[in-house]
Amino acid sequence: MKGIRDSRFILYHLSFLLFTLLENALRLATGLFLILRTRGLMPRVSFLTGFTVYCLLFTVPIAYAGEPTYQVKQTIDGVLDILKNKELKKPEKTKERRALIRKVVGNRFDFEEMSKRSLALHWRARSSEEKREFVALYSDLLERSYIKKIEGYEDEQILYTGETIDGDYAVVKTKIITKRNVEIPIEYRLMKKNAKFEVYDVVIEGVSLVNNYRNQFNRIIRTSSYAELLRRMKSKQEEELFVETH
Repeated sequence: MKGIRDSRFILYHLSFLLFTLLENALRLATGLFLILRTRGLMPRVSFLTGFTVYCLLFTVPIAYAGEPTYQVKQTIDGVLDILKNKELKKPEKTKERRALIRKVVGNRFDFEEMSKRSLALHWRARSSEEKREFVALYSDLLERSYIKKIEGYEDEQILYTGETIDGDYAVVKTKIITKRNVEIPIEYRLMKKNAKFEVYDVVIEGVSLVNNYRNQFNRIIRTSSYAELLRRMKSKQEEELFVETH
């Protein structure tokens, strides 16, 4: 652990040093540009054009990110690659496209953990068979909901804005910038299992997916029963299947 911390410390300071060098290079380049422009030694281009060129040449985004961010980005990039594939955009490829997205998402999301946290105290009362049934049903509904939302993706910008790690838990903060320049913060909460960080909750604009479902599930179970919750979830699943096939 000490070796890892030392490596991160060195990497951080190397990044800071590189940023400082590039920043100084930009200042030098800008100064030279102004001197040459004043003396008539520069081609007749606008200051803004010249400055933009120097910015592109001498600045790079510096951001330190660890393994959780890398793994989340890997999954998001995998989904975006599928969505951008022209062949998979064809109507007859809808089923194949969604199956591929499910596979990528399923490799990153821990649906059993999400199920456990969403049912909370009611999870303990379930038999092993009931737990398996619930996880399968819940994960199917979550995946369908996720796919429905992301299929409307139209080259929005995705920024990775922060990361925190606390033992085996991590939070990766991202932000989607829409074409209308609206910022949508999305936070991924992860748990490390072996060498893999798996998502157990997603917070969109401050609203936790797990907490939202936990409140809904708890209300239905307390006012009715667990059987009624399953009935409603299966009904929702049937509605989704009907929409997809018609």
